[in-house]
Amino acid sequence: MEGRLIYTTFPSREAAEEAARALLEARLIACANILPGMVSLYRWEGALERAEEVVMLLKTTAARALAAVEAVAKAHPYEVPAILLLPIEGGAASFLAWIGAQTA
Repeated sequence: MEGRLIYTTFPSREAAEEAARALLEARLIACANILPGMVSLYRWEGALERAEEVVMLLKTTAARALAAVEAVAKAHPYEVPAILLLPIEGGAASFLAWIGAQTA
């Protein structure tokens, strides 16, 4: 099973949880980890910005990855959300099998 990790940020834990639940119910992901308390500094429309955000890491399969990315983008409140799709280069075979089973 080829696994994928999706990295994204949300403006609040509540918004991230809402998106994660929808992805789980659609079986597009096996698991979501939401990490609160991040501060982001970035340039937006010519100005330096600071925002408090949460990081969300989503585990899925290669077969479900693009649909999961599209669903995250659709559910996201940002105009230009940070969404990165990363390959998984190995890991515990039993955990990878579990990801596959949960997204089947």
